[in-house]
Amino acid sequence: MLLPGLPEEVLYQILSHLDRRALGRLAQVCRATRQFVGRDAVWRSIARGLLNTGVSRHGADMLLPWLQLDDDALFLSQAAEIGAYHLHQRHGGLRLTRNLVAVFSGHRGDVCRFTLTDSHLISGGSDGRILVHNRRGHGCLELLGHNQEIWTSASSSSAGPRHTAALGDRVWSVAISPALSSFVTGTACCENFSPLRIWDVERCECVCRLGEEFRRGAGVLDMAFETPHQLYTCGYDTYIRLWDLRLSPRKCVMEWEEPHDCALYCLQTDGNHMIASGSSYYGVVRLWDKRQSQCLKFFQLTSDRGSSPVYCLRFSSSHLYAAVATALHALDFRRSAAPELQPLPFR
Repeated sequence: MLLPGLPEEVLYQILSHLDRRALGRLAQVCRATRQFVGRDAVWRSIARGLLNTGVSRHGADMLLPWLQLDDDALFLSQAAEIGAYHLHQRHGGLRLTRNLVAVFSGHRGDVCRFTLTDSHLISGGSDGRILVHNRRGHGCLELLGHNQEIWTSASSSSAGPRHTAALGDRVWSVAISPALSSFVTGTACCENFSPLRIWDVERCECVCRLGEEFRRGAGVLDMAFETPHQLYTCGYDTYIRLWDLRLSPRKCVMEWEEPHDCALYCLQTDGNHMIASGSSYYGVVRLWDKRQSQCLKFFQLTSDRGSSPVYCLRFSSSHLYAAVATALHALDFRRSAAPELQPLPFR
């Protein structure tokens, strides 16, 4: 039997023992092997060894932590689990309870992103699955994701998609409008078209594309709606952009450039005048005033040259939280002295 004729699970097992040079040579054998070797799953273990995460726990890499805030609870993803912690303000500053209030698990790979509703926690993982957790601990629904596709589900009780749309590029970020009538996808920009597309929720049809001067590879890593008409985006091309969806989609209305030419992994706004961004080098968090073009202030979370990117930022009414691979940092805006981002200790 020829190698391409073997079952896929057997091929994956065989290729897992090859290094990157051997995989590159195998890809040159024929078209069939090149297509199979080019799959993300074949290179995942090699890619993890090259990623700048700088942390391991019990021998397992902790990749791409993600945050969400809900009143006095903070949800933090680490590897394949999402933990919920209570936040407490004490005389010594902000503290996390050491014991987890809840743990949400079920992914076979790292949790990439997750979001919260009043009753559910929905997470997407590197294993290609979407899990819908009941926050009150009453079970979990598993949904299968799709390669380079987006889909909408009618409800959390539906095990299949209501609509499916192929994008032809890797999807890196998604944001739904506060009006719930449309959503935006951000892709890797590996093709010759804009990575930003607006979709109608009911029909799952592309309404328009945003921008027309994106360089190849200028993937969109994060985005956030501030109003139904105002969208902020950031990514590999080092810019934060503000789009007004009521105006021409060809150009953004404002943009802010990262001064050290770093990819921007995340952003968040306070709904007023402030924007916070997290960069790919040295754990740098920058604060911006929307009315100015220059950065107001920046915080370097670590001086280690191999430090982690800032993977996620979140605001509360009094604090800013920043997650890197090795730690969680908090900025207290209420301090009378100049505020600094500090590692968030456990109680």
